[in-house]
Amino acid sequence: MTPGSLPISGALPLDVLIVEDDPIIALDHEDAILGFGVKTVRTAANVVRALEMIAERAPDFALLDVGLIRETSFAIAEELASRNIPFVFVTGYGTDRVPAAFADRPRLPKPCATQVLEAALRCLPNRDGTRSSTQIDPTGDAL
Repeated sequence: MTPGSLPISGALPLDVLIVEDDPIIALDHEDAILGFGVKTVRTAANVVRALEMIAERAPDFALLDVGLIRETSFAIAEELASRNIPFVFVTGYGTDRVPAAFADRPRLPKPCATQVLEAALRCLPNRDGTRSSTQIDPTGDAL
């Protein structure tokens, strides 16, 4: 998997966590994700709340805004990675703002096209643990 590209497996997660400090963007993502057929979407605007939500009930997938008010989402990314929960960064920042530990994680641009967001949600591993070889880049073009 290359940074910013997403393998497509077809399955949608049942529970998605959105970590976004802008309420308009969070609501837009939530509406789109529910429209794709995801059953539960939860949102957190800061690191503390996101970590609490993960501890209460781990999501199947997460969208992480990199730059939150006065903090970054990297502590959340570390927790998700330790639990093997797939996530993508949604950010306007370039690759230089993401630590090397997460350089291979997919990143979606901000703003993010609806079809790209849906592709991100479908990047869960296949049931046998493998990933699909089909990928989509942030422009929405199949690779």
